[in-house]
Amino acid sequence: MISVYSLGALILAYLLGSIPSAVWVGKAFFKIDVREYGSGNAGATNTFRVLGKKAGIPVMLMDILKGWIATNLAYFIGLSVTGPTHSVQYVNYQLALGICAVMGHLFPVFAGFRGGKGIATLFGMIVAVHTPAALLCVMVFVCILLVSKYVSLSSIAAGFTFPLSVIFIYHVSVKAIIIYGMCICVLILVTHQKNIERLLKGKESKVNLFKKKNI
Repeated sequence: MISVYSLGALILAYLLGSIPSAVWVGKAFFKIDVREYGSGNAGATNTFRVLGKKAGIPVMLMDILKGWIATNLAYFIGLSVTGPTHSVQYVNYQLALGICAVMGHLFPVFAGFRGGKGIATLFGMIVAVHTPAALLCVMVFVCILLVSKYVSLSSIAAGFTFPLSVIFIYHVSVKAIIIYGMCICVLILVTHQKNIERLLKGKESKVNLFKKKNI
């Protein structure tokens, strides 16, 4: 039976994920709602595209951090509730918290439920659950981005790297992590459906994340 503390932590994780970093940074410092420009998403990639690195880097770090903090709420709930650190019960609860944060990013209560694609928040969650696999995802993302200049393709490749790495490289035995990794693939395919269509048609925009923007 779920305790009041556990339920409260799940709600808090969702609220953390709901913090619309891109929207707040854009409006506070540039008087722009990034959802009205570029891809229309309230995420780090669109912030880079619309406002440049001065806004994109802080937004990306904030989105990663909220996923990491939300996932690590499991530790503050208490081991009497979650079980010993790295136990199956503890990891399962970490995943539940992280998923709530990702859902908050996708459907933020603080921004009219119009959020981003959740890649940075997913990454923050992965860092908390399995840091080595997260670092491998970063390497894949960077390599694909340098070669292709497609952020969407890089994100998709990095997302698929996680389940493959935990199964075949790190030999993780916790079934919840493996199932979660597969769910990541499905989520990325769903949220990047339009990007995939544009990639197949050769119409996807290439992005230079470090190009200076004049707003």
